[in-house]
Amino acid sequence: MKKLALHWKIIIGLVLGIVWALVSSSLGWSSFTNNWIAPFGTIFINLLKLIAVPLVLFSIINGVTGIGDPSSLGRMGGKTLIAYLATTLLAVALGLVLVNVMQPGKMVDEASRIDNRISYELWAQDAGVDVKDGLNFLQDPQYKDRVAAVTEVEKNKTIDEAVASRLKTVEKNKKDGPLKPLVDLVPQNIFKSLTDNGLMLQVIFFALFFGISLLFIPNQKAAPVIKIVDSLMETFLKMIDFVMQAAPFFVFALLAGVISKMAGDDVGKVIEIFKGLSWYSLTVVIGLALMVFIVYPFIMKLLVRVVPYSGFFKAMGLAQTTAFSTSSSAATLPVTMECVEDNLGVDKKITSFVLPIGATVNMDGTVLYQAIVVVFLAQFHMIDLTLGQQLTIVLTATLASIGSAAVPSAGLVMLIVVLGSVGLNPAWIAIIFPVDRILDMCRTVVNVTGDATVSSIIAKGEGMMHYDPNKDPDDAFDPEK
Repeated sequence: MKKLALHWKIIIGLVLGIVWALVSSSLGWSSFTNNWIAPFGTIFINLLKLIAVPLVLFSIINGVTGIGDPSSLGRMGGKTLIAYLATTLLAVALGLVLVNVMQPGKMVDEASRIDNRISYELWAQDAGVDVKDGLNFLQDPQYKDRVAAVTEVEKNKTIDEAVASRLKTVEKNKKDGPLKPLVDLVPQNIFKSLTDNGLMLQVIFFALFFGISLLFIPNQKAAPVIKIVDSLMETFLKMIDFVMQAAPFFVFALLAGVISKMAGDDVGKVIEIFKGLSWYSLTVVIGLALMVFIVYPFIMKLLVRVVPYSGFFKAMGLAQTTAFSTSSSAATLPVTMECVEDNLGVDKKITSFVLPIGATVNMDGTVLYQAIVVVFLAQFHMIDLTLGQQLTIVLTATLASIGSAAVPSAGLVMLIVVLGSVGLNPAWIAIIFPVDRILDMCRTVVNVTGDATVSSIIAKGEGMMHYDPNKDPDDAFDPEK
């Protein structure tokens, strides 16, 4: 009997991890789960990140030198950025359409929304922000008692520590000049950049600079360096083969820890968390599902053609399940590269160049979620955003997604920037905190699937697509092959 495919083993690990977390919480064993099982999930993410950063460095250098001609590199780079920008704009537009049609923020009872509106006007008054829709509940006599009650509550409210730390990060960045992102792109010390996941763009810049420089020195001097880089890249890819053999157990530990931390010793907490944000969560999940199961396959059918619908998911199944469990595009990158190269048949020259850039600048799932959450929070506080404000969300979310750290919950920092761009209270991210980690897992799947789609488009356009429908996806992660 044929052995069970690795991605099915990982899915079983995911399900068993959730079941174990719920059972251990109901039996009061959450402390045991968090102390003795969850750390193996952390080890899994650490192993993937250990491999991901040097793999980005060596794969981009390898990809640049493999392309050879600097003019071809420039053409491919331009096509890559345009393709990533197009899918990002498509994702954020889909998010805005969904949230305006489903209106999840209006599903909350009106009394709560009125209180939320009053708290918003109090915040706007203190922050010196104009209330853009012209309504004024604070001066309306019918809400006099409620204004007094909400004011008292707001006086005693404290900002969550996690929210406060993210607000400080954004506030610090505001003080920087307009060219600060460009300055941050160029590393002072590449070794420091390699040890900080938030500085992936600096690693990419150095790799591109190093690879292009190799193209301009005599071949006899460049060849030994290129050979070493290629060997190092293959070594890191082999390391990921070994790690993935234990992935089902690691994923079990990871999910058990995530759910256990949410539930504590009360399973009902998880249910209550999702009940309170059910319509919002449903809207986000529907949007992400449409991207993965409709939009990307349609793009593949339209522009790539050679990969069938089922073949695309068969090829990417392992990368998608890894993305879901780790919530990190960067940690999933080594798996994504092997799936795209070995299963979709994209040439190594393309994967080495396009995918590392995608893991940093392409955040389709994140911008879709941001579009939904900003409008949801506005609806939740009885604020009607104009078309102009919603277009501002499109622009800000798109720009904020470029260069954001490809790590769990990095989207929350981006969200603060987007909320501020339309005059809403950045501290509202605390409202969606309870379900953010689970939704983060879902949107990382979209980010990774988008990277695979764009790399396939570029490969097809460059004549470097060699898809084999008979290829066994598990062969890519067999250490003996």
